Amino acid sequence: MHRQYVIDEISASESWRLFRIMAEFVEGVETLSHIQPAVTIFGSARVLPGSEPYETAYEMAKKVAAEGFTIITGGGPGVMEAANKGALDAGAQSVGLNITLPMEQRPNPYITTLLNFRYFFVRKVMFVKYSQGFIIMPGGFGTLDELFESITLIQTQKIQPFPVFLVGRSFWQPLLTWMENTLEGKGLISEGDRKIMNLVDSSEEVLSILKNNRLVQNGTGESV
Repeated sequence: MHRQYVIDEISASESWRLFRIMAEFVEGVETLSHIQPAVTIFGSARVLPGSEPYETAYEMAKKVAAEGFTIITGGGPGVMEAANKGALDAGAQSVGLNITLPMEQRPNPYITTLLNFRYFFVRKVMFVKYSQGFIIMPGGFGTLDELFESITLIQTQKIQPFPVFLVGRSFWQPLLTWMENTLEGKGLISEGDRKIMNLVDSSEEVLSILKNNRLVQNGTGESV
């Protein structure tokens, strides 16, 4: 009897977890379905104000936001804080999709629309569903996870393709070289898969591609 009681308790707990997951999806869709076309900026939470990655993220977010894009980040410190600050200073919507972690990640103070998530996978769906581009700044495991999630979805045609930018040639070029020599060289990715990513250094490069992509999505260019 005790074993059956434990099984029933686990089953009930799993059922309630499904409701929590559904609630996060519902809140995310209801909140983000009203935002302007958005660009998501990813990057390390560990960089500090005044550092080159922080200031680059701030300036890039500010310039992209000035072109009418909402800026979405993971809502935390570092690159995320810099990007939200840039969006706010440009007078644009500044969205933070914060995640609850064992070592609490506190939302930065530059967010105008905040959502808190318990589940990484729900949060990832929100990033992809409401973005017209991903800007990937230097970062660690979390940033790499977000990069490979996006390019895998594009490669497998599970989402409509959108621009993915790797900002900082000196940081990202070794990864692209490894992809070319090892992955493509051994036939593990197809020729051209690396072209999903745009290696850039400046906001002007980003904006040029974003504007062209917006024209395509609005029906004034070739269908994608």
